[in-house]
Amino acid sequence: MERNQNGRKYPSMEEAKAALAEAALRNPGNWVPHSEYTAMACKAIAERCENLDAEKSFVLGLLHDIGRYVGVVKEKHQIAGYQYCMERGWEDAARICLTHSHPTQVVSANFQNWDIPYTDCEFLRHFVEETTFDDYDRLIQLCDCLAMPYGFCIIEKRFVDVGLRYGVSDHSIIAWRKVIELKKYFEKETSCSIYQLLPGIFDNL
Repeated sequence: MERNQNGRKYPSMEEAKAALAEAALRNPGNWVPHSEYTAMACKAIAERCENLDAEKSFVLGLLHDIGRYVGVVKEKHQIAGYQYCMERGWEDAARICLTHSHPTQVVSANFQNWDIPYTDCEFLRHFVEETTFDDYDRLIQLCDCLAMPYGFCIIEKRFVDVGLRYGVSDHSIIAWRKVIELKKYFEKETSCSIYQLLPGIFDNL
C-alpha cells in the first residue's frame, strides 16, 4: 500500500476529482453526479461544524461510491471502493467506502443476494460493526441521502428513490430512522436546518 507523501489518509480535492473522472469513463452513470452532489453537501455542512474539515469532508463524500468504477454492481461497490482506496494509501476514504451504507452499524447476515464472496461479506460485517463511527462517517451517511443525480433532495425523497430501486425491508425502516437522527444531530451542530445549506433543494420536491 502506498502512503500519501503529505501523510494524509485521503487524497487532495484535485486527486479525488481526477479519480472520479477516471472512474466515470470506465462506468458512466447517475452514480457520478450523485457522488458530486454528496460531496458538495458534505462540504456545505462541514463548513458549519467546528470539528470537521470541509476539504476532507468533500473528498470523502466524492469517493464514497468510487467502487462503482467496476461496473453496475450492488454491495460489491463497497469492497471494490475499499480496495481501490487502500491501494493508494487513502485509508480514511477506504473506510467511508465501507461505512457509508450502514448508518445503523448493523450488517445483515443474510448474504444470499449479495454480489460478493462470503469472505468479503464477513470482512465487511466485521469492519463496520467493530469500527467506532466518527462525524465523518455520520456526515457521509447523511449526505448520501441528500443527493440525487440532478441536485440536492430532502431525505425522504432519497428513501423512496432507493426503496423503489432496491426494495424495502424491516431493516430499511430502522436505517431511515437513523438517518433522520443524523439530520437532527447535524442541525444541532450547524445551528440551522441543513436544507438551508443546500442550494436548489426545494426545487426538487
